[in-house]
Amino acid sequence: MTVGARDAEEDREPAPEAEAPFVPQLATEEEGAPDAVEVDAGMLLHPVHEDLERVADGVRQFDLTPYFHALYDASRVRRTAIVTLATTIVALAATTVASAGNAGFLPGDAHSPNAHRIHDAFVFVAIFTGVIFLLVEGALIAFIVKYRRGNRPRTAEGPQIHGATRLEIIWTVLPVLILAAIGSFVFYKLPGIADAPKAAAADQTRITVEGHQFYWLFRYPNGAVSIDRMVAPANEVVHEDVVGYDYDVNHSWWVPDLGGKYDAIPGVTNHTWFKAPGGSYVARCAELCGLQHALMSGVVDVVPPAQYQAYIQKRKANERGAVLGQEEWTGVCQKCHRLDSVYIGPALRGNPLLGDRKGIETLLRNGGTRMPAVGKNWTGAQIDALIAWTKQYAQSGSK
Repeated sequence: MTVGARDAEEDREPAPEAEAPFVPQLATEEEGAPDAVEVDAGMLLHPVHEDLERVADGVRQFDLTPYFHALYDASRVRRTAIVTLATTIVALAATTVASAGNAGFLPGDAHSPNAHRIHDAFVFVAIFTGVIFLLVEGALIAFIVKYRRGNRPRTAEGPQIHGATRLEIIWTVLPVLILAAIGSFVFYKLPGIADAPKAAAADQTRITVEGHQFYWLFRYPNGAVSIDRMVAPANEVVHEDVVGYDYDVNHSWWVPDLGGKYDAIPGVTNHTWFKAPGGSYVARCAELCGLQHALMSGVVDVVPPAQYQAYIQKRKANERGAVLGQEEWTGVCQKCHRLDSVYIGPALRGNPLLGDRKGIETLLRNGGTRMPAVGKNWTGAQIDALIAWTKQYAQSGSK
């Protein structure tokens, strides 16, 4: 570098230094304790709850709150309760128009003195239970309405009520008085239900009722027999001996219009009675007794005494005939068999056993693989009567 160039460089003013970029400064805040923030619990539907996404959540995408969350809006619960209550009321009202007697309130129309007493006791008890039901349910509804949450915060407890000595004494003593009244009335009526009225020998009869799978067998004083149809004299005391057998199961003899239920228990004889005007009365087995329990029904035909005597005498005179055999076929065999199709048991048309007295007697008395011993206590005349009817079906193609 020459001397002149060096002097010119020394005379040049130094370049100014570059300024630092401008950085805005935030206003300083005063330091202090954080403000106490109060949050309404209703705004935090999930304060401590964590949801996992499920397929079903898509259906509730606008309301992901669990149905029974502690802080869930009660309006939906109220709607559900109202719908449930309305449905229950409709269902209960529908039962009153059932096809049973007295619009479903009573089991049937009473046509015997003991049945009248049963109905009296039933109505007496129903009055008390009906009043109690209305009082309890009415009080329940009243308390629900009176002590509902309303505008009270969800976290606030309802009114705490303690002690009501007079009320506690009332609801302790009153049930005792009610039970005493019911018990006294029932025990007053009971002798007239269980004990038959006194009557001359000519104005009463005795019929044995046997329960079998799945039929009723009736034995009359002269030894006559009928199946599923009892014939009895009108306006006379009819004593019934209800029996069962140890090779069978429990049954329950019930004619709603003529009295209460009496069990046919193996090894036990139960006694009942009725005295009814002329008419036909439906009988039922009121004890679940097996596969064909629903078909174990019968009828009690109450007829004039002279007609009753003629019936049992004619039935005894033809105790081996096809009339009884047809009853046995319809009331016993066809409960589980059909002629031309498989039912509970196999089809029977053309089966040579239907014409074989010895073979069919063995089957009736001992039963089969699935068949109970339906005729174990039958007399020889009863088996002869059945063969007299079934032999027509023994050959294939018979009518």
